[in-house]
Amino acid sequence: MKIQLSDHFTYGKLLRFTIPTISMMIFTSIYSVVDGYFVSNFAGKTPFAAVNLIMPFLMILGTVGFIFGTGGTALVAMTYGQGDQEKANEYFSLFVYLAFALGIVFAVLGMIFIRPAAKLLGADGELLDNCVRYGRIILAALPFFITSVMFQSFFVAAERPKMGMLVTVFSGIINMILDAVLVLSLPQDLKLIGAAIATAIAQTFSGVVPLVYFLRNNSSILKLGKTKYDGKAVRKACTNGLSEFMTNISMSIVGMLYNLQLIKYAGENGIVAYGVMMYVSMIFGMAFGGYSMGTAPVISFHFGAQNKAELSGLLKKSLVILGISGIGMFAVAELLAVPLASIFVGYDQELMQLTVSGFRIFSLVFLFMGFSIFSSGFFTALNDGVTSAIISFLRTMVFECAAVMLLPRIFGTTGIWASVLVAEGMSLILGTYFLITKKPRFGY
Repeated sequence: MKIQLSDHFTYGKLLRFTIPTISMMIFTSIYSVVDGYFVSNFAGKTPFAAVNLIMPFLMILGTVGFIFGTGGTALVAMTYGQGDQEKANEYFSLFVYLAFALGIVFAVLGMIFIRPAAKLLGADGELLDNCVRYGRIILAALPFFITSVMFQSFFVAAERPKMGMLVTVFSGIINMILDAVLVLSLPQDLKLIGAAIATAIAQTFSGVVPLVYFLRNNSSILKLGKTKYDGKAVRKACTNGLSEFMTNISMSIVGMLYNLQLIKYAGENGIVAYGVMMYVSMIFGMAFGGYSMGTAPVISFHFGAQNKAELSGLLKKSLVILGISGIGMFAVAELLAVPLASIFVGYDQELMQLTVSGFRIFSLVFLFMGFSIFSSGFFTALNDGVTSAIISFLRTMVFECAAVMLLPRIFGTTGIWASVLVAEGMSLILGTYFLITKKPRFGY
């Protein structure tokens, strides 16, 4: 039976509705790891370094997709919950058309400025040339990448989360197949270009298919059609999406700080160990992010419909689900610490020992991470983008940056592993504070 935003959500129905989005996000993280595997093992160390160096620049240009995806979905779902389906579709169409147009503009600007941007990030010589070659190919698909990111949220709002999952899965399969074909078959000096083409084609696919679906008559509650510019709606969507903007920008800065501290306290082995932890953290974090994304349109709908009892139930059920999931993820991470470390760094006993000891500390973060991610997403869904942005900004740019700079001075390398744990603990306190103090305003 089809699940609608207006339904009463039990634990079972909530999980059935969000599992496609959770699966979609997890699969996205897995094929990103596979993509990096091909570049690293077959294109070479320098091309792999180029991809990692230029990626923050490319992700910053694509951030508009996250802004209009989460921020726009909150406004569209709330408007639909208020009973104005026509206006909801007008907003939906406006955000998609505007984001696609901005994608074209940013793609052109990115191609023009990618060389000086790569130089600013420290690239020169062969590394610089690789950054430019890879980046320009990826930028050619930027408008479709932006829309694909948006549609991850809008498919949920359209009551079609399974379709969003299928588009992502097929896009990932296309990327991995083309990686294998192009990277393995092309000459050594063209393997990086092959990897870039594979990614660009996959991103184009994941942007074009939803566009075609929503432009045609479909059975969902959303359809692309005529619209007009509404500055107030655009500003509201951008405000709602501030937290996603802050998250994407700050993640790059935080990563740089971790690397600087790891070089100082643990050398090259520390960076490798941290990389292993980030692979696992990305997959678990994507699961929490998928749940937050999957519940957001439901929360927005019932907030718009002023169904306070259902809104309160959604919050309580989500906290229970996230609490149990966090405990489960922590237990799995502890059990798999040695096997996971051996897969990545089993060739070096000293490095493996460092990775395992660090991972056992780092895995405690899974107890709190889900709550931090959900609390920010919850306020975005309530169209309170400012509160959501405050939680996101303090969580990464303030708490985590401060922890990673201060704790190593007291505890050495152990302080680096514990930094994210301290940051998430502070975010837990902050999120709890806002949930309590904002309750009279939103009535959950």
